[in-house]
Amino acid sequence: MTASAREFVTPLTFQALSSNPVHCELLDEQAEAGMGHIELARWADLVLVAPATAHVLARLAHGLADDLLTTLCLATTAPLVLAPAMNQQMWQASATRANVLALLDRGVAMLGPAEGDQACGETGPGRMLEPEEIAARVEARFRGGALEGVNVLVTAGPTREALDPVRFLTNYSSGKMGYAVAAAAAEEGARVSLVSGPTALPAPPGVERIDVTSAGEMHAEVMARAARCDIFIAAAAVADYRPARREEQKIKKRDGPAALDLVRTPDIVAGVAALDDRPFTVGFAAETESVEAHARDKLERKGLDVIAANRVGLPDRGFASERNALSVLWRDGGHRELALAPKSELARALIGLVAERYRAEHPA
Repeated sequence: MTASAREFVTPLTFQALSSNPVHCELLDEQAEAGMGHIELARWADLVLVAPATAHVLARLAHGLADDLLTTLCLATTAPLVLAPAMNQQMWQASATRANVLALLDRGVAMLGPAEGDQACGETGPGRMLEPEEIAARVEARFRGGALEGVNVLVTAGPTREALDPVRFLTNYSSGKMGYAVAAAAAEEGARVSLVSGPTALPAPPGVERIDVTSAGEMHAEVMARAARCDIFIAAAAVADYRPARREEQKIKKRDGPAALDLVRTPDIVAGVAALDDRPFTVGFAAETESVEAHARDKLERKGLDVIAANRVGLPDRGFASERNALSVLWRDGGHRELALAPKSELARALIGLVAERYRAEHPA
């Protein structure tokens, strides 16, 4: 327990309820005679920090070791899992986001935060997940995930189609949803490869990332790997068209209107779904209206197993947002709504549903 934790609950209470000793001080004379903090670090199969405050995240991100908790985290070789809990503005602050990204890049796992009412009276992301959910997720790490041993191929981000050496056609995709899906699949034990268009995101821990720029490059990388994967999830926002001609020199401004000739790019998800020995194929559909109708048409027309559709153009979700909502449909007429939530939580719910559908068709 940290000093702040002891201001809320006494060590004696925790010791009485758990029937285990409670460690608090780094320089405890009796424990440190045998280098107790190192013993604790080596003893643990997993280190869970709950709640993980903004201050703890900052100290861990910068490698500080000024109390028992941070020293143990720095000294352990066990997986480190954090359950963030703080005010919604603190969670969304740029400093906290940078610290979280630094920790994720080093392989630290984040459980949550959840979104909702907070003790300060505000509402938003930053609530610690319920203890039962944290316990269930930690337990799942030891028993093997729902996709243990499954090869998953994910696409994410936008593509860029060059007009000339300085201009290109693209879209608003940030890649956040696709990266969250790849991370969630890895958490469930899958071996994940991520073919990514240009984004500013770090590769999720334990995920192989293949960087591409254009739709043609993404198509080539996916088709080279599709036969070796069990599940393909096409979360990228691939350009449907590219310029018929890429100019070698910068196009100069001229008087009067200008016309641009476009040609279709390869349909990646339909190409994978049409393979003779195809993987279980999951598509995405970003729609501005009639979301379910357009998604059902795409599901059937392209021969997909599952499709996840979302409404774009709304201020609180979709492209570049930290949150989204999905309508998930599958081939036998099934349909499930995944409510508005942070993309990391939404990705876990989607992967859980994909794993359920995959296992129904491919029993272990």
